[in-house]
Amino acid sequence: MSQQGERPADGDWWNRLYDASVPDTGPAPAAGDTLDDRFDSAADALSDTDTDADAIAGTDADTRTYADAGTYAEAVADSVPDAAVTRPEDMAPERPRPQRPAAGAPWAPAAAYAPSDARPLPGVAAEPPPPSPPPARRPADPPRPPDPRRPTPVTSAPRESATPAAPAPPAPAAPYVPPVPPRPVTHVGNGLPTYDPEPAALPAAHADGMDEIVADTVLDGARYGAYTLRAMSVRGDSARYRGEPRRDALLTARFGEGADALVLVAVASGARATGGAHRAAADVARWIGDAVGRGHGSLSADIRAGRRGELKSGLRRLTGRGFGKLRARAAELGLPPGQYTADLRCLLLSADPGCRTRVFFGVGDGGLFRLRDGAWQDLEPPLADPAASTGAPVVGFGSPPPETPEGDRLTMDLAITKPPSPYTPYSPTPYPSSPRAASRSAASPQAASPHGEAPQPPPPAEPFRFRASVARPGDTLLLCSAGLAEPLRGEPALARELADRWGRGGPPGMAEFLADTGLRVKGYADDRTAAGVWEA
Repeated sequence: MSQQGERPADGDWWNRLYDASVPDTGPAPAAGDTLDDRFDSAADALSDTDTDADAIAGTDADTRTYADAGTYAEAVADSVPDAAVTRPEDMAPERPRPQRPAAGAPWAPAAAYAPSDARPLPGVAAEPPPPSPPPARRPADPPRPPDPRRPTPVTSAPRESATPAAPAPPAPAAPYVPPVPPRPVTHVGNGLPTYDPEPAALPAAHADGMDEIVADTVLDGARYGAYTLRAMSVRGDSARYRGEPRRDALLTARFGEGADALVLVAVASGARATGGAHRAAADVARWIGDAVGRGHGSLSADIRAGRRGELKSGLRRLTGRGFGKLRARAAELGLPPGQYTADLRCLLLSADPGCRTRVFFGVGDGGLFRLRDGAWQDLEPPLADPAASTGAPVVGFGSPPPETPEGDRLTMDLAITKPPSPYTPYSPTPYPSSPRAASRSAASPQAASPHGEAPQPPPPAEPFRFRASVARPGDTLLLCSAGLAEPLRGEPALARELADRWGRGGPPGMAEFLADTGLRVKGYADDRTAAGVWEA
């Protein structure tokens, strides 16, 4: 619509608006209120806050970003009121515009429009202008000092998520590796033992002798009064390798009840390299047990009362009867006494908590030791030295006195009968059981010589051993056969090892006691039988 209110034709308004001869804009209603001025003002405002773009974007929700200058121009044009829009007739000639820098604003300025004389026909779409090259970027401006008139934007801290973040999984713990226990000591001394520690062969058995089978290992234990008892018997390495039966026998028995009860531990060892040695050891242990069981009442009373003399004489007779049966058994089998015999070690313990008297008796080889204050003591009763019995005759033992009490000297033989010799002649067949046994006895070296020589006396009997001792709290008493006594006396390392194990306090378990007494030593491969008593 023109200034006079005329409405032009439909297609004439385009020519009048974009004709090159027509001025760009009319007179401005007011100075500084043109579209270019508003564009410049908006560009300046945005370029001042380039350094604070991130803060403005985070705090002002009404700020919008436009992709190009054309979009921004359309937005500014929409915000201009209709009264401020100039008509083509009022436009003044175009004046040169200052070029905006390429950088400094978040968009690129629109390219200047170049009017053309060629006008498109009505109804035909105009050809779009060629794309302009992208403007060159200028170096970034140095940061400007903050304007005191403008409020300093406050940068908000990043918002935390409403849902807490899942905690990081803990690092996998290293697997627990238990400490490696020290390797147990299985042997002491110089060098490895000759034989393997485990059994290799079983003894031969017979259908008619099932009751004579001997187990490889025997283990027993008990606790009475103020002591704890551990007992074991094991086949030696040599017998395990050769398939021979265990020659040692172990007997543990309790007779009576309560404080009057009596505990017997018998350790017997058959003769080496003889047939039936295990049977001889079992027989003598069984017969001693039978004799002690029949008289356990008087034996227990003597031990509690401390009657050492009565105990020694009574146990001597008891042991003599047992070995007498053993010799009779050898005669029944047609064997010399030396081939069917055994070494015997016994221990009598009262069940009365107030009695600490420990009685030992026996015949033959073996050992009796005591561990006190970390040191071993050999309690084996000493034997009389044969050299000590030589010399002048002793009065009262068969020799006549040199003179009478009145001073008269005897010068003639009155045919006084001499006392009997301690060596009684050996009867080759005291219990003839068969012609075969009689023939074997006649061939014995103790038989009468065909040349008329006197019969040889039998070998002297083994001396009887007896000892009664009073135990102290903390003591350890060890009764053992020769298979353990010999290495204890001959190998100091074994004695030190056992003293270290048993001196820590408290008795060992039954399995531990078996392992301790089974410590092997090179050169000692016999059967081992032992009984240990720990005093509380």
